[in-house]
Amino acid sequence: MKINVKYFAAIREAIGVASEQRETQATSLAALRDELIALGGGYAESLTRGKAVRVALNQVMCNESVTLTEGAEVAFFPPVTGG
Repeated sequence: MKINVKYFAAIREAIGVASEQRETQATSLAALRDELIALGGGYAESLTRGKAVRVALNQVMCNESVTLTEGAEVAFFPPVTGG
């Protein structure tokens, strides 16, 4: 299925793109994250397990067990701190 993926802040800087359309076999956000990590480079560096990464599906914050659907918008970003 085709999905749109957006990257923010340090994740965007590590990967080198702000957004991309991807073809994926992933059925959940967790599987998508693992698929992206497997690409290596900036993807692996910024999305690796153990790093704090927030995720949103269609502009709604959610956990990684959520099911992906055709045409979904997925956003990955580091936790936001205020001050």
